[in-house]
Amino acid sequence: MILTSTARREFGLINPKFQANPILGLSDRMTVKIDFDETDFKSAKYWAELTLEKFTLGGYVMLKSSKKCRHAVFDRYVSWEENLSIIAWVAVLSKSVPLLRYLAMQCIKMSSALRVSPKGDKPSPRIVYRFGCQDHAVKDFLEFRQLIKQIYRSL
Repeated sequence: MILTSTARREFGLINPKFQANPILGLSDRMTVKIDFDETDFKSAKYWAELTLEKFTLGGYVMLKSSKKCRHAVFDRYVSWEENLSIIAWVAVLSKSVPLLRYLAMQCIKMSSALRVSPKGDKPSPRIVYRFGCQDHAVKDFLEFRQLIKQIYRSL
């Protein structure tokens, strides 16, 4: 039986108050991804480069997700334990409460995730800076990001 949208609404299968607004992201356990919320570009770049050197992560790409929010994705694959250790190191040294919250959420979900689609009035995160090698985890992240953005556009 095929129901029209009017019939689905009448049967309670569609709530007109709630419009579908999917937020899509990438999640895995082996890519170091850091969400620098409430952080300007200069500070995010400072912490990304310090992290890159300390943990020999090869390179990174920086994305701007909104006015004062940045994402850093690093190129070397790591274990889940090392991933959490790296994010925690940055969160503690930078004294960033939003990054500590991000770390807690990644621990709860047991994977590291970043948004790649628009969210409300925020556009999709866009690349604003690249540094060092980007042949491994960064390359894979950007390829999956492109695929997800194509899927999102088709929704």
